[in-house]
Amino acid sequence: MKLSVVVRSYNEERHIGRLLLGISQQTLPPHEVIVVDSGSTDSTVAIARDMGARIVPIDKRDFTFGRALNVGCAAATGDILVFASAHVYPTYRDWLERLARGFDDERVQLVYGRQTGNHLTQFSEMQIFNRWFPSQSVSPQKSYFCNNANCAIRTSAWQRQPYDEALSGLEDLAWAKVIQAKGGWIAYDALAEIVHVHEETWDRVRNRYRREAIAMRHIDDKASFSAIDFINLLIGNTMTDMRHARREKKLRAHWRQILAFRFNQILGTYQGYNGAPEITDELRRRFYFPHRGPRTDETFAPAQMPERIDYDLLEQRPKSAATIELEQKSKRLSVIK
Repeated sequence: MKLSVVVRSYNEERHIGRLLLGISQQTLPPHEVIVVDSGSTDSTVAIARDMGARIVPIDKRDFTFGRALNVGCAAATGDILVFASAHVYPTYRDWLERLARGFDDERVQLVYGRQTGNHLTQFSEMQIFNRWFPSQSVSPQKSYFCNNANCAIRTSAWQRQPYDEALSGLEDLAWAKVIQAKGGWIAYDALAEIVHVHEETWDRVRNRYRREAIAMRHIDDKASFSAIDFINLLIGNTMTDMRHARREKKLRAHWRQILAFRFNQILGTYQGYNGAPEITDELRRRFYFPHRGPRTDETFAPAQMPERIDYDLLEQRPKSAATIELEQKSKRLSVIK
């Protein structure tokens, strides 16, 4: 089977290079890498093109996650469509191979893999990753949960069922729910792992959960979120995170982050369930193209296992003249901004 990797991007110059570098180290090389870019103003497009990706532009005014996926899928020529966020990177060299292996059973229509964080990840979000993406694989999965930051589907399934372009988020769950209802299997592979790098202000955390809650109202008309739910979940999740942090001897360093993350997560969810259901132009801009926060320097821990991709070593290799030129251009743009 031929694999087409589809990446959605917008101003991801800090991260997309590592994703593409990880893809280049895979034991099962993809047939193609397609970057659907919605008007990046930094060096994202230049970096992706320099590393061999095919760029498919999309008008920023028309962007939704579902539309960007449909545009990328329509441009792809592979049998399997692999989706990856521009700010993730694979942990192991057999990431794509494991995703593809899940389709050996013809009943499987979707395979998604594990997600974890790095030192930039908020403590509470790491707890979410641990709960959403456990260490045990399962096929078939009973629920329609999945996540398009690290996911693969059959092209034939997408041709029969494109993604919903009207949703403000959770287009992956909406798609999986329909496919599962039609008898398709969903599989989870815990070893098809990526690192998901979130660098978000508290406003962006709240916005993300608000957007997803609005989408869930469309996906499940029985879904609700009351003031009692707000209080119970805020207290329950915060206390659970505090206990984990205390057990890991990290409470003193992270208790403020835990409080802030959980408050903005639950508040955004409450606002999404109880606010206006329609997506106005103003909300569209806030949902998909928020103001970027200040940049921070990023360092990565060395690889711990031999089968892991050693990004530190790979990124120390001599750079090409084109790459050096791109980096210098990026620095000049940063100064101007």
